[in-house]
Amino acid sequence: MRDGAASGDLLAWYDRHARTMPWRVGPADRARGVRPDPYRVWLSEVMLQQTTVAAVRDYFARFTALWPTVADLAAAEDGHVMAEWAGLGYYARARNLLKCARVVVAEHGGTFPDTRAALLTLPGIGPYTASAIAAIAFDRPETVVDGNVERVMARLYDIHTPLPAAKPELTARAAELTPQARPGDYAQAVMDLGATICTPRSPACGICPWRTPCVARAEGTAQDLPKKTPKKQKPVRHGVAFIARRSDGALLLERRPASGLLGGTLGWPGTAWVPVGEPKPWAAPPVEGAWRRLPAEALHTFTHFHLRLTVFCAEAIPAEGETIRSAALAPGKSGFVPRADFRPSDLPTVMRKAFDLARSAMDNAP
Repeated sequence: MRDGAASGDLLAWYDRHARTMPWRVGPADRARGVRPDPYRVWLSEVMLQQTTVAAVRDYFARFTALWPTVADLAAAEDGHVMAEWAGLGYYARARNLLKCARVVVAEHGGTFPDTRAALLTLPGIGPYTASAIAAIAFDRPETVVDGNVERVMARLYDIHTPLPAAKPELTARAAELTPQARPGDYAQAVMDLGATICTPRSPACGICPWRTPCVARAEGTAQDLPKKTPKKQKPVRHGVAFIARRSDGALLLERRPASGLLGGTLGWPGTAWVPVGEPKPWAAPPVEGAWRRLPAEALHTFTHFHLRLTVFCAEAIPAEGETIRSAALAPGKSGFVPRADFRPSDLPTVMRKAFDLARSAMDNAP
């Protein structure tokens, strides 16, 4: 395969078929000299980690409307950012998003560094993200390898080594094809190819710009690639959540500690989450009231385990003491938040599931 010819064929295809993305400068605009905004490239790449384009679009639009520049984001209230991130998952990304924005403003004058090496020094930016930003935002000839690119390379070269062991070989093959000219467009072109034509199931080989050099197409193995090492079965954990509503409608919320799973997000007081098979953890309810256990559990799947959350609820708690804005809750602290200041969408998905169960039970109570 002639690497220059292959990249040229793919770029010609991309010029005609590039996907339209709210964070992307398309090939026609690039040709007219329009340059991508590094802030928008960075924000989109962080949001897209472990998340689909469809899920990210609305979040990206909301974030850029609220915080149009990296300086705006750096000045944002932590609780506000975590609330807007709620539901997107992998909450360490949101914490690192704020850390990175503040470093860019404080140490780089609000301008993102333009090399992979310098980008790697920023919080939350790893090898893939640094390569993607350097290539897409600054046209550096860096090799960008995500799941789509791995699949394309495995088929193009008929590589049968299972992932993740195949990663070094797939990255090396991708590096051989990365051109010096238009590397940003090329990086997006390979990802578009994997997302729209070289798909996991039923790849559209007949209209692929790389159908001629693709070894797996010739060998009839494309459908079987890339091979993957079987995943271990996920363990199951269980825990308890307490949801209390005062007579004035205020809800008892806590902000989880800044580090760890769901760190920095809003949630309900409760117990630790321990493996099923161990005794279910127990804690006294956080306030006095007529607590009742709900018959259904809140079920949720995280990356490494399944969770079964037992929900207790209590309502008509006397309206004593002050209320606090949800965004003002410090990590590790709890307090009653006025109902008007609470949006279920501010909660991570598992906490929203627990709230939906409790709200239904409380609203339908005799």
